[in-house]
Amino acid sequence: MTFRFRRCCVVLLPAIGLLLLARPATAQKYRTAAGVRLSPGLYGLTVQQKFLPKATLEGLVLAGPREVTGTVLAERHFGILGPSLNYYLGAGGHVGNNKNTGAFGGVDAIVGVEYKILLSRLVISADFKPSIEFNSDDWARFPTAFSLRYVLVKEKKTGLFDGLFGGDKDKPKQKNKPKKSSPRRGLFDW
Repeated sequence: MTFRFRRCCVVLLPAIGLLLLARPATAQKYRTAAGVRLSPGLYGLTVQQKFLPKATLEGLVLAGPREVTGTVLAERHFGILGPSLNYYLGAGGHVGNNKNTGAFGGVDAIVGVEYKILLSRLVISADFKPSIEFNSDDWARFPTAFSLRYVLVKEKKTGLFDGLFGGDKDKPKQKNKPKKSSPRRGLFDW
C-alpha cells in the first residue's frame, strides 16, 4: 500500500503543478462521447455528457473478476493548449457489489488529462480517481485508468476557418426590416 501510494504521488504531484500553471481556456470540443475504460483489475464503459460550457457528467460502469461498480462524476474542464487538450477535476460517488463482501458504496474524486485527436472523433484520456469506500474491506482505493471515447455529438463549430467556405460570415448582412404587426389576441378572442 505504501509503495503504491508513493508511486502515485511521484506521478501526481508534477501533474498537479503543471495543471495549476496552465491558463484556463475553452474546454472540450464535444457534447457527448462514449467508450471504454481500462484500469488495473477493472474495465468497463464510460459516457461523458456536457451540461455546462466547461462541465460534464461522466458515468462509469466497471467490472472486475470479483466486483461490479457504477459511478457518476461531475467534472470541470480547463483548456491547456486550446480546446483539443484539457485537464479536468471532479467528484462523485459510486455503488457496487463485491462477490465476497456484498454491496458497497463510496465517494470519488478525479483528476485527469484528455486529448481530442485531430481530424477524428476519438478522445483519449488518462486519470487518477481516488475513492473512499463504505461497507467494504478496502477503505480507500487509488486507481489510475486510460479511456478511449468516440464523440457521438460534436460541439458547435467556433474555429478560425468556419466562415471561410460557405459559412454565415460570407452572407451579406440584411438591414432589419420592421415586421408587420398583427393585432394581439386574447385568450377568449376567436
